[in-house]
Amino acid sequence: MSKAYLSIEAVDKTFTRGGVSSEVLKGVSLEIARGEYVSIIGHSGCGKSTLLNLIAGLTPVTSGAILLDNQAVEQPGPDRAVVFQNHSLLPWLTVYENVALAVDKVFGRSRTRAERHDWTMRNLELVHMGHAKDKRPSEISGGMKQRVGIARALAMEPKVLLLDEPFGALDALTRAHLQDQVMQIHASLGNTVIMITHDVDEAVLLSDRIVMLTNGPAARVGEVLDVPLERPRRRIELAADPTYIRCRSAVLKFLYERNRFVEAA
Repeated sequence: MSKAYLSIEAVDKTFTRGGVSSEVLKGVSLEIARGEYVSIIGHSGCGKSTLLNLIAGLTPVTSGAILLDNQAVEQPGPDRAVVFQNHSLLPWLTVYENVALAVDKVFGRSRTRAERHDWTMRNLELVHMGHAKDKRPSEISGGMKQRVGIARALAMEPKVLLLDEPFGALDALTRAHLQDQVMQIHASLGNTVIMITHDVDEAVLLSDRIVMLTNGPAARVGEVLDVPLERPRRRIELAADPTYIRCRSAVLKFLYERNRFVEAA
């Protein structure tokens, strides 16, 4: 029995279509502790999102196993909430209703209506969106939509929060503000977070560890880098921090020297 909170054990993933098989992941093993913030980084097409989907239970492993709190992950569940790059809000519902929908689904039988209302508002306030609770997605900015998506995921009280490039479509300033907010939420809740990203600086700023995948096909874990930066972290102060610079350089070296992206011919 694994002692890790989340254990990925020798996982392979192969997709087959029209009689042709494509091996995306090969022998991926990783252990993640409760409350840890882990980023997964690698070149496009290396299987980062596939790995996240396996953890979410959205697609089955070909071989190996994924255990969360010593329970096998075999299908989606509220103990794993996903925030995608596309916010996926229902456009005909208000901000409040989008979050309340998830709260009612998870806690409809265990909490009263008043308790569910309070919990919905608490999570909206956590991402500073309580003031916009009656607005619809078309009436708020892209960054605000992502905040609502994060609130909806947190409101499910998941054991693991899965972030699939949640800031990728945002402008630089909005991205920075949301990164800071996610750091504050992680510090406040102590939740377990796994994030897919292409952004090296983002990975170093937010993470306790960075998992670097090799190029596909048959991608595997190439290196795992500890990020021993004290929290809370402030991006301006870190710019000249020797540890930050060392970690950033290590990831860049892996991506652009040891595992250089090869364009298809």
